[in-house]
Amino acid sequence: MKISTKGRYGLTIMLELARNHGNGPISLKTIAREKGLSEHYLEQLASPLKNAGLVKSVRGAYGGYVLAQDPRDIKTGDIIRVLEGPITPVEGMEDEEPAKQALWIRIRDAVKDVLDTTTLEDLRRHENDQHQNTYMFYI
Repeated sequence: MKISTKGRYGLTIMLELARNHGNGPISLKTIAREKGLSEHYLEQLASPLKNAGLVKSVRGAYGGYVLAQDPRDIKTGDIIRVLEGPITPVEGMEDEEPAKQALWIRIRDAVKDVLDTTTLEDLRRHENDQHQNTYMFYI
């Protein structure tokens, strides 16, 4: 299974909203500028995320998007499924011979397990842990 830019950029939006959680809305324009992405493309991704109940839009001069739920409650699998569709390593798994079908099922289940046990809060916290575990050397 290959995650396209839809899934990658959608996860970027959601992670930025998780980083800003509790501080009000953040605009897609801000995310696009900070990450060097197309604002227009992010707008296309925000719509299905909103329809799935993962984000809420806030109108007005200081509007933008916020997470619809706590980052601890949003699983990365939910985001990927909304933007990429079902998680499957190959098309037509049911038509494969049993040995290969068993392999594809094990791969699918392993990927699902990682995506469905990793939350936005886990990603945010991992990022903070990485920053705290870095050393600064001065010469």
